[in-house]
Amino acid sequence: MIDTVPKSEAYLRGKPAAEATNPGIEDTLRDRYDALLPGFAESLIEVAYGHYYTRDGLDDKTRYLATVAALTALGGQTAPQLRVHIRNALRAGASKREVAEVINQMALYGGFPAMVNALNTAIEVFEAEEAA
Repeated sequence: MIDTVPKSEAYLRGKPAAEATNPGIEDTLRDRYDALLPGFAESLIEVAYGHYYTRDGLDDKTRYLATVAALTALGGQTAPQLRVHIRNALRAGASKREVAEVINQMALYGGFPAMVNALNTAIEVFEAEEAA
């Protein structure tokens, strides 16, 4: 089926931003979720990337570090998303130390277990990036 619905400005803005940090993300999301939730992949690209990640006011590095902080404070259930955004932060110019310090700071807000879980996730990402 060919999609004939015109794309929103937010989607058109978000698509290149999403692909720049997560090549193939929309296809991956579509393959995984759209059979159950039609349009999910496009909606996520439109909202998350088109309305939030492409806003003026923060550079990509800061935005991804803020996302790492929030996901850390939310706890261990966010590990899959945390992996993606730690990688994005590194690719946007954050150092390993900056990522680790942001995660460490979240011990005050999400607790030490959430911080340690996120730090373990960061170490996995760092090791995978070094091996790549």
